[in-house]
Amino acid sequence: MAIHAQHTDSPRSESTAVEMAQHAKHPVNPAAGPYGHPFHPILVTIPIGAWVCSLVFDIAGRVNTSGSKPLTDASYWLIGIGVIGAIVAALFGLLDLLAIPRRTRALRVGLVHMTMNLTVTGMFIGNFFWRHSSYYEAAKVHVGQLVLSAVALGLLVISGWLGGMLAYRYGVRVADEHAQIDGYAR
Repeated sequence: MAIHAQHTDSPRSESTAVEMAQHAKHPVNPAAGPYGHPFHPILVTIPIGAWVCSLVFDIAGRVNTSGSKPLTDASYWLIGIGVIGAIVAALFGLLDLLAIPRRTRALRVGLVHMTMNLTVTGMFIGNFFWRHSSYYEAAKVHVGQLVLSAVALGLLVISGWLGGMLAYRYGVRVADEHAQIDGYAR
């Protein structure tokens, strides 16, 4: 299977594009994870899981006519866990972003992905502090807090799609085809 350069606004030889793609597959620092196995993708499961569960708990608490303080409390703490997990995942994501050569489509997608994730994290930080003000009283999450979580998760879905594009379409931090063949040998 050969790697082919796509047409871009600036002329670039196919061999240069292949070299750039190979560069983006290797870690810039051992802390980013070994070749072909970056840490960022596994770390993002922590905030995603925590934030999705917090929204589920918020909805369950709203559906319950009398509210549910344990669900509201759990949602609050899941948002906090998600924020901490997102900050850690962002640090490793930055290491992967630094592996992408400048002036490339992959870098532009990576910067949008990073900006969206930082925005989502900021939204959840705001939601955490908003909930903190009523932590000891609220048996039900406010509708605005629930909507904020839902909008943030909607943006996270779009950002996740961009992250998938970075890995599966542009091959950022993914082992090259020659290394992948080992998984198919008998």
